[in-house]
Amino acid sequence: MTSPSPNLSVGRTIRRYRQQKGDRPVASVAGLCGITPRYLHMIEEGKKVPSLDVLDRIAAVLGVPPAALLAGEPIDHPSTPVSAAPAVARALLGSTREPGPGVMDAVRLRERVERAWHSWQTSKDRFTQAADHLPGLITDVDDAVRRHRHGNDPQARREVLRVAADLYGLLRSYCRRAGRLDLALLVADRAMQVAEEADDPVRRAAASWNLVHVLLSHNEPDAVEEAKEIALQAVAHLRTLPASTASQAVEGALELVAVVSDARRCNWPQARRRLEQRALPLARTAGEGNIQWTVFGPTNVALHAMSIEMLAGEASEGLRLADQVDTSRLPSRERQFTFGLEVARCYHLRRDDAAVLVHLLSLEDLAPEDLSRSPAAWTMVQDLQLRVRPAFRRKVDALAGRLQLA
Repeated sequence: MTSPSPNLSVGRTIRRYRQQKGDRPVASVAGLCGITPRYLHMIEEGKKVPSLDVLDRIAAVLGVPPAALLAGEPIDHPSTPVSAAPAVARALLGSTREPGPGVMDAVRLRERVERAWHSWQTSKDRFTQAADHLPGLITDVDDAVRRHRHGNDPQARREVLRVAADLYGLLRSYCRRAGRLDLALLVADRAMQVAEEADDPVRRAAASWNLVHVLLSHNEPDAVEEAKEIALQAVAHLRTLPASTASQAVEGALELVAVVSDARRCNWPQARRRLEQRALPLARTAGEGNIQWTVFGPTNVALHAMSIEMLAGEASEGLRLADQVDTSRLPSRERQFTFGLEVARCYHLRRDDAAVLVHLLSLEDLAPEDLSRSPAAWTMVQDLQLRVRPAFRRKVDALAGRLQLA
C-alpha cells in the first residue's frame, strides 16, 4: 500500500482547518490569501504544491501556525504561560500566614479591594503589583468573611460578603490571565457563593459573568456553548429585577459574552445581530462606565464589533470599525491592550508587516507584562521573524528577545 503524498496530506490539513473554522467558503479564504478559488481547490486536492509564501498566507487567514498545515495531525496552539505568583496561589488555598487578632471592617477592606482593582486595570506592571498586594488582601478578606458569616450584625455581614465577591472577581481575572484556569474557576465559584449569601442579585450576575469568562478560556466548543447558556440564564434573572443602571450594565456585559460565544463558534450573523439588537441598546442606556469592573458601555460594544470581523477574517472591515473607536475613554488598560492586539491581528491577516510591528511595539509600551503573556503576540512576532523585510529585522529580533522568543 502506498502512503499518501505530502501534497495530499497538506491539502487535507488545510481543508480540515478551513472546515473547523466555521466551514469557511473556499472563495472567501482564497480571496483573503490573494489566490483564486480554483487554485485553493487544487491545493486541497493535492494537485498543486503551495509555495511557502502562499502557505503562510493560508495559515494567517485560518488563524493557525504555518507549521500546523505541514503536520499530519492538528497541533496544539501555544497556551498562556503559568505566571501566577506562588504566594497568591498559597493564599487562595489557605496555606499562608495567620490573620491578625482583630478583624478589619468592611469599609477599610473595600478601600483596599478598590485600590487593587484600580491597579489591576490601569497599571503597566499590574501582574507585579498584584503579586505584592493580593496575598495579604486574600487572607484579610477571607478572615473577615469567616468572622462575620455567623455574626450578629447582618448589615456588616452583607457588606463583607459584597467586598469578598468583588475581590474574587479580581482574582478570577488575575488567575485567568496568569494561566491558572483551575484557580480562576475556584474563585469564580467563591464569588457566586458569597454574592448569593449577600443576597445581591447584581453581584450574583457579575459573578456569572466572571465564571463564563473562565469557560471561554478553555476554547472547547462545549465550554464556549455552556458559557453562553450561563450568561443568558443570568440575563433572564436580571430582567426580573427593577431596571437600574447597574443591572443594565451587567446585563449588557453578559450579552457580550453571548456575542463572543457565537463568534467563537463561527456564527457570524448571529453574533452581529445580538450585538446590534441586544448589547448596543443596553450600552446606550447604561452609558460609558465600569460597573462591577466590566468596562461595559458603547465603546466596549464597538470593540466587540471589530473583534467579530477580525475573528471572521474580515480584516478590512475590522480595521474600518477600529478607526471609529476612541479607546482613551476606557478605564481599563487591559481592554485597551486587547483592542490593540486585535488591530494588530487584522494587519497580520493582511500581511502588513510594518503595521503589525508598529502596533506590537505600541502594545509593549502600553502593557509590557500583558504582551509577554500573549500567545497571539508570540505568533505574530515569530511570523515577522520568518518574513519581515531587512529594514525591520533588527527591531523584530529585539522584540522577540525581550519576549524571550529568540
